[in-house]
Parts: sequence; structure tokens; C-alpha cells
Amino acid sequence: MPGLVRGYGALRRGRYSAPDTDYFLTICLRRPTSGFSNAGLQEQCINTMRHLEGEEIWIVRSAVVMPDHLHMLAMLRRGAELSDAVRLFKGRLSPALRKQGVRWQPSFYDHRMRAEDDRLPVFLYIFLNPYRSGLVAGGQSWAGYLCSDDDWRWFGTLTNESCPQPEWLH
Repeated sequence: MPGLVRGYGALRRGRYSAPDTDYFLTICLRRPTSGFSNAGLQEQCINTMRHLEGEEIWIVRSAVVMPDHLHMLAMLRRGAELSDAVRLFKGRLSPALRKQGVRWQPSFYDHRMRAEDDRLPVFLYIFLNPYRSGLVAGGQSWAGYLCSDDDWRWFGTLTNESCPQPEWLH
């Protein structure tokens, strides 16, 4: 069909960067892999997120690093382009991934959050991802979870001492 954009091109159609806007991102490793099961790579991933915060590219509000993908709610900073931010993030982690024989899947999924959108469902989705995937028991915390201090002040009070409430897992 003429004009129909398929594959990764469809992910980019309509994408634009808005400063001081939250984006829900999903970034995947090329499958099949579980490269982020490596605790060192998981830690490097979180550290890279934080370094880009220090460079005022984004503010990571909430993120979870899973074995083969990651989810992140990030606020794009002024002057930053979303595709450039993700390119920097992936690029800085690529050498460490290559050493483990792992590669990024091309592109990424993004959803721009509107000001009126409720963020709680996104925080819960990100936080609960490893529990719902059976990677960790409900009474344990997941090492690959990151939440900004400002957001943890309100979201952390909803948790059961940094673990999910039992009813969240049903």
C-alpha cells in the first residue's frame, strides 16, 4: 500500500520532542537474549541513565531494567531531542553489551504523556514488571529498579517497604 510505513519506520512516524514532557519508553535488546540478567550490565544501565541526567538530557522518574528490555518514564530536558537522548543512552552502553555478545534492537517505543495523564498506572507498570514476570518474589525488591527521589517521596509511601502491596500482584 502506498504511503504505509511498516516496521521500525512506523515507530518514528509522528515522533517529536517536547521539552519538560514525560515519555514512557521501552528499549529492547535484540532477542533472544537475557543480557541484562548480568548484574554488572544492569548496574551500568542504571548508571548511564543517571549520567545522562547529570548532563541535563532527561530526568528519569522511574525505570526498570529487565533481562531483555527496559522501561523508563523520563522527562526530556530543554534542548534535548528524544531520539538523540536514546541514541546517547544506547551508544554509551553498546561497548559493554558487545563484550557480552549482546546488541540493541533497532529503534525504541515511546509514548508522550500529556499533562492531564495520570502517572500512577505508568509507575505501577514499571515497578511491577519484574514481579509480574516471575523474576522476583513479592516480598523482595528488584535491584534493577530506579525511581527519582522526588517521585519516591510519594510513590514509595504506596509500597510495602519498597516491595509491592500483595493486592498489586493479583
